[in-house]
Amino acid sequence: MNKPGKPVELDGLDRKIIAVLRVDGRITVTDLAKAVGMSKTPCQVRLRRLMESGVIRGFRAVVDPASLGLDHVAFAEVKLSNTREAALTEFNRAVARIPEVEECHMLASSFDYLLKVRTADIRRYREVLGEKISSLPHVSSTSTFVAMETVKDANS
Repeated sequence: MNKPGKPVELDGLDRKIIAVLRVDGRITVTDLAKAVGMSKTPCQVRLRRLMESGVIRGFRAVVDPASLGLDHVAFAEVKLSNTREAALTEFNRAVARIPEVEECHMLASSFDYLLKVRTADIRRYREVLGEKISSLPHVSSTSTFVAMETVKDANS
């Protein structure tokens, strides 16, 4: 399997397959082959190669968070007291275990990480911030931005 993030050589047909799957990940291989102008077997071979190389990491259901009562989104800036490799690794492992943290990005900025946190409401966010995020290893400070409306979301 390809290392995550390592570029893979793709041709035009590979890119067409990926484009179709990004719109409809449940499309049948037969319909995918038709959509990209191939026969089924070569399309299936390419799809398997894209999956084995790590270009396609998986398929999943895109769920409406509001229907689950999770329509509160906040972004938390996190500054660490220690940014040595061991401290970063410790923080990364710990933050990955917090289910309310949907995304965690290390940044080159005046702070170290940006977290996307999804909860039911501001009260629950406050609990997650106070009990979980602020207690993560090496956290020295946080700052929060609350999303009022999502205008564009790659998962929509």
